[in-house]
Amino acid sequence: MPVLLFFHLVGLLWNIWNKEYPAIEDFTTPDYQTPNLVFILADQWRAQEMGYMGNTQIQTPNLDQLASQSLIFENSIATLPVCAPWRASFLTGQYPLTHGIFYNDKPLPNEALTLGEIYQAAGYKTGYIGKWHLNGHQRGEDPFSGRDKPVPADRRQGFEYWKVREVTHNYNNSFYFDENDQKQTWSGYDVFPQTDSAISFISKNKSKAFALILSYGPPHDPYFSAPKEFQELYDASKLELRTNVPEEFQDSARRVLAGYYAHATAIDHAVGKLVRSLDSLGISDQTILVFTSEHGDMLMSKGVLKKQRPWDESIKVPLLIRYPEKLGKSSRRLLNPIGTPDLLPTILGLSGIKKPKTIEGQDFSMEIIAGTELNSDASLIMLPVPFHEWQFSNGGREYRGIRTARYTYVKDLRGPWLLYDNFSDPYQLKNLVNDPQFSALQKELEGVLQRKLKERKDEFLPADSYMKKWNYLYDRTDSIRPADYLSRNRLP
Repeated sequence: MPVLLFFHLVGLLWNIWNKEYPAIEDFTTPDYQTPNLVFILADQWRAQEMGYMGNTQIQTPNLDQLASQSLIFENSIATLPVCAPWRASFLTGQYPLTHGIFYNDKPLPNEALTLGEIYQAAGYKTGYIGKWHLNGHQRGEDPFSGRDKPVPADRRQGFEYWKVREVTHNYNNSFYFDENDQKQTWSGYDVFPQTDSAISFISKNKSKAFALILSYGPPHDPYFSAPKEFQELYDASKLELRTNVPEEFQDSARRVLAGYYAHATAIDHAVGKLVRSLDSLGISDQTILVFTSEHGDMLMSKGVLKKQRPWDESIKVPLLIRYPEKLGKSSRRLLNPIGTPDLLPTILGLSGIKKPKTIEGQDFSMEIIAGTELNSDASLIMLPVPFHEWQFSNGGREYRGIRTARYTYVKDLRGPWLLYDNFSDPYQLKNLVNDPQFSALQKELEGVLQRKLKERKDEFLPADSYMKKWNYLYDRTDSIRPADYLSRNRLP
């Protein structure tokens, strides 16, 4: 046995023993064709901004072409629409109040069993490129101090090939740390060299089973830093806005949207190059290719920017899955919702890897392979702790809710807050909550929400309860809940 292979196996078995993983054979299904996995993750790309979703003003030709060969999930829901919580839920298949990442820049526990470790234990070569945002910082440190530090080898959660920065949004002056914690610089706009790195990893491992995550920073703000040739594709004055953008914000919204679109089209260009590389290497049919985003961006809908809110611009994200060998190359749209914790078990199911007991999400792979609709009536949405751009002083509030194929229903600590019929009111302009005409519907949706919360053992407590339980500090003093908050917001 070659020396390097011997030490690799020894290290893998050591990790399995110390983290109490199941044995390798417990992960895999005998005689199953082992597919590769390429998971492409954008940051803050909302579902509505795609050509294949009917948007005629954004230029996404490569993703539209990919969609024509993929499953299109029309209601892919960010369970907690914030960066680090989404990533932790995706990698573990768990809900935020289980893994504890419901607030940015907090460390995912080493004990978490993640995608990288599961695929590694199943014999895959694993790689991660781009934004990580799960190392966080230790209590007492500056809240953002970890963003420019290397992630220690024992906190890389099973990923071997490693070209990672904890967090950056300076896409044109971007560095990363490699497997040896050596600081390197991406040349130019980082989306493009990151894609080249992904293609290199794929090319070197084309004869093996591999699992790769490529995690881009854009189109997350800053909105005006895409390469000039992509910015020149969009004239802000000619862009149409969603009808829920208030008139007083429309000029600034068009300007922001033009910059956002430029980032999106740059990513589309990079994705096209990566997809063509899979084709040229002859491994497209055997590769599960996924494209999605962590969460959306309000982009001045309702007069606000960014995420955390329970409206569709924030919680709905694109999701494409292409796997020709099992699913063919015909496009198919799925209407029933899929939540963040469901992604990992579904991908494991498509890969023929058994779902570990730590995973809480639902495996939809059987429905996907059978060509049927997802067995899902609703996806849970939540915000245990509002913070940063939606802090308490800025109107932030704790909430729990559900998104079904048709309806959105949300409660805050005072009681029912939002109810929308998204078929008749796609811009969520008419809140039907507590309207007597819809009392039966509201009662039905309340029952679904309570069932979901009971399944999760979620008591829906005030934010301070979760911060105390996990020994977290608020990263900004103006994010702290005022002492009189509950008395001012109690039920009438």
